[in-house]
Amino acid sequence: MNILFIMTDDHTVAEMSCAGNAILQTPSFDRLAREGVRFTNAFCTNALCAPSRAAVLTGAFSHVNGIRGNSEVAGQVESLDPSVATFPQLLQFAGYQTALVGKYHIRQDPKGFDTWTIHPGQGEYFDPEFIHNGETIRKEGYATDITGDLALEFLEGRDSDRPFCLVYQFKAPHRPFTPAPRHANLFKDVTIPVPATYEDDYATRKIAGLAEDMKFHVSLERDYDDIPDGISESEKKDWIYQRFIKDRYRTLLGVDENIGRVLDYLDANDLTNDTLVIYTSDHGYFCGEHDWYDKRFMYDPAMRIPLLIRPPRGVADHVADEIVMNVDYAATILDYCDLETPDTVQGRSLKPILDGAPPANWRDTAYYHYYENSWELHGKGDEAMAEPYSYFTPHRVGPHRGIRTNHHKLIHYYSEDYWELFDLVDDPDELRNRFSDPATQPLVTDLQARLQEERERYGDVN
Repeated sequence: MNILFIMTDDHTVAEMSCAGNAILQTPSFDRLAREGVRFTNAFCTNALCAPSRAAVLTGAFSHVNGIRGNSEVAGQVESLDPSVATFPQLLQFAGYQTALVGKYHIRQDPKGFDTWTIHPGQGEYFDPEFIHNGETIRKEGYATDITGDLALEFLEGRDSDRPFCLVYQFKAPHRPFTPAPRHANLFKDVTIPVPATYEDDYATRKIAGLAEDMKFHVSLERDYDDIPDGISESEKKDWIYQRFIKDRYRTLLGVDENIGRVLDYLDANDLTNDTLVIYTSDHGYFCGEHDWYDKRFMYDPAMRIPLLIRPPRGVADHVADEIVMNVDYAATILDYCDLETPDTVQGRSLKPILDGAPPANWRDTAYYHYYENSWELHGKGDEAMAEPYSYFTPHRVGPHRGIRTNHHKLIHYYSEDYWELFDLVDDPDELRNRFSDPATQPLVTDLQARLQEERERYGDVN
């Protein structure tokens, strides 16, 4: 059994034609959906790059794997807990050839890989620097294409008598969105519709209303030096949105093409029927929803992630609506490889769902905990919280945790003891906070108890 694990940065469910996007056509994503399973209710457990990637590698939540945020804590860089194994380490120990190419974004050197070539930090789109097995190199060209080249080089040079695990990860479409020259003028004459919540007034969500730095008109103007003169603020916002979303789409086309290159290689070398292919993103992204860009908040555009899985020998174009989390990937990979899952893995194998027989006791709740900036503040004592909402420094969102079911979402901003409750059936855009509504108080009591149960289930109680 071979493993091809593919991940992008900041991709959303809505940016695939297989999920209904009529403007952005993504034939390689669509192929995986057609030949496998497209999950409609997949969620990350912490919508930030390093924590999400750590959860994927270990199958464990942030408080277990050791990486809660992207920032330093008390002057120290967070790193993966060495006592918590990653799935590449376990596969390498079992005799697999393991390789990592592209974006890593965990500050310590990769472990469990026979060979690795990664961007330092976020990386660059053109003529990027890479770190190859500890040595800094620079490669000419476009990062997405180079990452595809690196994947094919590994596959071409592997020992064909041994199984492989290739972790194939793109910088794209991380901001600033920079397409390949061949895609630079696509969608030029297309006007892309804005999201339904583009003019959100945050009327019932006071914490969301304070996240000024995430608004288009506050922060993204600096990204563009060709905004027309003499236009209104509203026109400027619309201009920025069209450039923003078109450049995202253009950048994603390079990803789709390079996924296709590797899928074609599997076909040409009779590897398709013996390879588990998983495609996902580290988290979602706000693409104008709530007048925002970026991620972090537990709202669905950031929390929900694309997930396409093609099992060995494939399945027939299946859509699965079970609630899954990114901590499930490690368990799934180990299950397909007939390897024991260590106790540190907190997710569950998706193999039964992929086999068309989901367990009757499959979870009905996703758990989320976002920490960024909370550890720095808590480490300074109570005085750090004396100034209300002092954690809203640039690109920061207050720490919060919560649960999501198919019907409801409960969020607790615990540094401020502020709660939000959304009915996802009646209010799928999460605009009306009903936590204080007298009619919802029995539901609030129930969901708060369920949140505590999930915290205890996963050991996140400190």
